[in-house]
Amino acid sequence: MRVRLQTEPFDAAAEVAALTGGRTDVGAVVTFTGICRASEGGEPVTAMTLEHYPGMAEAEIARHVEEAERRWPLLGVRVIHRYGRLVPGEPIVLVVTASAHRHDAFAAAEFLMDYLKTRAPFWKREERPDGARWVEAKAADDDAAARWSAPAPPRRDAAAE
Repeated sequence: MRVRLQTEPFDAAAEVAALTGGRTDVGAVVTFTGICRASEGGEPVTAMTLEHYPGMAEAEIARHVEEAERRWPLLGVRVIHRYGRLVPGEPIVLVVTASAHRHDAFAAAEFLMDYLKTRAPFWKREERPDGARWVEAKAADDDAAARWSAPAPPRRDAAAE
């Protein structure tokens, strides 16, 4: 399964092993793990709660995984996103991309994370010592994601490299 939403923690090393085990065509694996921070903007955060629309969220993330696979010659992808209440230090999201070459794996991982930060159907509420609040979208995240709005370039031929 390429996309999973779950409440329980994940094991990044086990996910990479499951994706690459026994394969000799993979030359690069990029992993990104997002972790719940204990502060945001200099203010303490005691926990955060992630909510999503079940079914829709998985379908939307899968659609963007398919777009990444159209843009880059990927040999495997995993996206795991947690929901529910998380405390600082706990993992939130895992993106794993595998390809024959590092450029494609890095670009695809960045593409997927930019999407997850800006357009994935999740809602985040931070708990702070003075109360809870819903987190607004950040312009910097939108700016980072805007670079992917151009049509996908032709896929690179990994065999030619």
